[in-house]
Amino acid sequence: MVVSTAFPDVPRSKPAPSAAHVPTASAPRMSDVAAAAGVSLVTVSRCINHPGQVAPETLALVRAAVERLGYVPNLTAGSLASNRSRIVAAIVPTIANSVFSEMVEALTSTLSAGGYQLLLGQSFYRAEDEERLVDAFLGRRVDGLVLTGTPRSEHLTARLRRNGLPVVQTWELPPRPIDMAVGFSNYDTGVAAGRYLAAKGRRRVGFLGSSEDRAAQRLAGLRAALEQAGLPPPEVETLPPPVLVDKAGPSFAAMWERAAGLDAIFCNNDLLAAGVLFECRRRGIRVPDDLAVVGFGDLPIGIAAYPALSTIRIGLRGMGEMAGKLLLARFAGKDTLPALTDIGFELVARDSA
Repeated sequence: MVVSTAFPDVPRSKPAPSAAHVPTASAPRMSDVAAAAGVSLVTVSRCINHPGQVAPETLALVRAAVERLGYVPNLTAGSLASNRSRIVAAIVPTIANSVFSEMVEALTSTLSAGGYQLLLGQSFYRAEDEERLVDAFLGRRVDGLVLTGTPRSEHLTARLRRNGLPVVQTWELPPRPIDMAVGFSNYDTGVAAGRYLAAKGRRRVGFLGSSEDRAAQRLAGLRAALEQAGLPPPEVETLPPPVLVDKAGPSFAAMWERAAGLDAIFCNNDLLAAGVLFECRRRGIRVPDDLAVVGFGDLPIGIAAYPALSTIRIGLRGMGEMAGKLLLARFAGKDTLPALTDIGFELVARDSA
């Protein structure tokens, strides 16, 4: 320390302690929890990592001590010892569309019950964002990965196959999954919508949806069903994803004005279908007398809409739960798991069609 000699008679004040010398309260350790609960370190570790293996009374004592002391387990140390991070990553196109958020909520609950936490990323339907997210998650040594559909990059698909990480693809049933898949046939949902509308006597059908792959499969199924029924191909209006309720009105208006005789429309999701219903009210188009409307997803907005929305129901929560259960089973060492799990779908007929 340099001391000034300009004023030798002025008493010098005591220097303030450096940051390194400022006393701080030490974070509670596992040994503190063990002492507070009156159990061994091994028991505390087991309560944190394998609570199902501990007597309820002991677990309650340890949890009370953890709460009282504010102890936070060192998950990094545990993952280094066990080669497990106890983290699963999921990638969805967007959480702006509630069909994805409902599935993620069920996935999170299922994994949490098994002692795993979820990291979530949004790809915004872009292949490069999806690949960057996978790189980031692999770099953090996640134990498993949940994808929405098939990666848009074949290079990424090949990488994940070589990596050997447990992977569950959702929202579709690819002919050759990376590891496991939980979903349904998007093509068949389009077929079901087309057959239903044809059976209701509709003769000029439109499709309103996005330009992404799963929407294209639904459109292909709709087109096949209409052709089989001897009807003209669907009038199509596509938008860049994500497609939400605010985009439906202008797109439907453009289709309505150019497609003479349009009497039915199949929408790629219930949000779009609700937007079509709003636009019909504005224009005085009677639903279902003038136009039958079918949505996709069976979201709450469809039930609340007027008239209530006919839709394709898929098990959103069931899909998330099954994806989580398959990963937990794989983590538990089970190798004989189904490559494809078809959750099916149901056409729900309501007042709009």
